[in-house]
Amino acid sequence: MHLNQITLPSTNVENTKQFYLTLGCELIVDTAHYLRFKAPNNDTSFSFSLTEADNNAINHCATIYFECENLTDTVEELLSKGIEFDEMPTDKSYLWCEAKLTDPSGNAIILYFAGENRLNPPWRV
Repeated sequence: MHLNQITLPSTNVENTKQFYLTLGCELIVDTAHYLRFKAPNNDTSFSFSLTEADNNAINHCATIYFECENLTDTVEELLSKGIEFDEMPTDKSYLWCEAKLTDPSGNAIILYFAGENRLNPPWRV
């Protein structure tokens, strides 16, 4: 089985489109009520469907994780493009380094680097 995509809510598809283009994602479907992107540097896709819910109703109901080979450079590049972060790169107890931000619809995004620990943490079963 191959995961094709995950669809998240968007309260404003135009703002969502611009935000994810700024992150470096490739837009592959663009309609008034639905967007689909390809993640940078791989074939993973994710999408957004227009919802009437307010930001508080959908805030943090899902999190998108983007792995970055050089997290510090990626964060610096996005800061220079005006992207705001909720948390700058921080080493976590589970051996990942993560930076946190929020998209225009309130969905949580984590940019991270985990190296070998992504699939093979010391506590792996």
